[in-house]
Amino acid sequence: MFSKVAVIGLGNIATRHRKNLKTLFPNATLFAMSASGRIPDEPISDCDYIAADITELIVANVELVIVASPATFHAKHAIPFIESGIPTLIEKPVTTSSNDAITIQSAIDKHGTPVAVGYCLHYLSSAKIIKSMLEDGVVGQLYNSFIEIGQYLPDWRPSKDYRQCVSANENLGGGALFELSHELDYAQWLLGPLELQHAILRSSDQLGLQVEDIADITVSTSLGCIVSIHLDFIQRKARRQCSFIGSKGRLDWDLIENKIEFSNTEGTRILYCDSQWDKNQMYIEMITDFVEMIKNQSNSCTQVSDAAPTVELIEKIKANHNK
Repeated sequence: MFSKVAVIGLGNIATRHRKNLKTLFPNATLFAMSASGRIPDEPISDCDYIAADITELIVANVELVIVASPATFHAKHAIPFIESGIPTLIEKPVTTSSNDAITIQSAIDKHGTPVAVGYCLHYLSSAKIIKSMLEDGVVGQLYNSFIEIGQYLPDWRPSKDYRQCVSANENLGGGALFELSHELDYAQWLLGPLELQHAILRSSDQLGLQVEDIADITVSTSLGCIVSIHLDFIQRKARRQCSFIGSKGRLDWDLIENKIEFSNTEGTRILYCDSQWDKNQMYIEMITDFVEMIKNQSNSCTQVSDAAPTVELIEKIKANHNK
């Protein structure tokens, strides 16, 4: 379908996207560009051509671009493509400021370019089931939800100094809130708009970062559900779980094991489990879904208007948190 595609950024997620684009469109010429526009000395995998700037890519008539640069550069990198009518998939978070999100949305409204945001967890098989169960009222009236993610930051990219990575650099969109914004996104995807009630942000002595490496947040939904969210960079054993407590029972969702359990007066039973799932399949499905969006077909892409509330929520947390 595509003869020319491009990926902006040279980090881990950009490497994954290049490989997946080559898998999906093996005959397409794949352009890569660093976030800074530098021409790298090292070889770049799954790449046919290195571009020096965005203008070069636009002139080359690329037909699909994935913006996987640091989040603070997303607006700067995405808007020229949007204005040129080139379908653009922006990695999460869409931006690090609501003003940038508004600017991106304005460009979309003006030019009508297909644009989606890369919240890949929407394509996790258990996530789709959880969403359907909540919509069907399996737990009844929802009272509480508990969301937790923790993973030791130095283990994310063992070959690199964690203190030099994007996650540790506030100017590049680092810190637990933006780096782990998947949890804030899926909370709103599953439960609707969230109202901030309380937040505590901490920078532990363990990692010595200038950004928050622990965040504890309490929010509420329009139907009165209280949601407790914990994000951290410090847990040595990766953990990613979510629970929903309601009048008919409790759902426990393990995102690492891709498993759902339901508990009520009759006991606990496993409703779904696929522990052998392929993580990369989420990213493949996200791109194929975006292609459906480009074709103006039915899709479930996260649009900028869906992702902007997460940026707004993070801004509120940063402005109103307790230390």
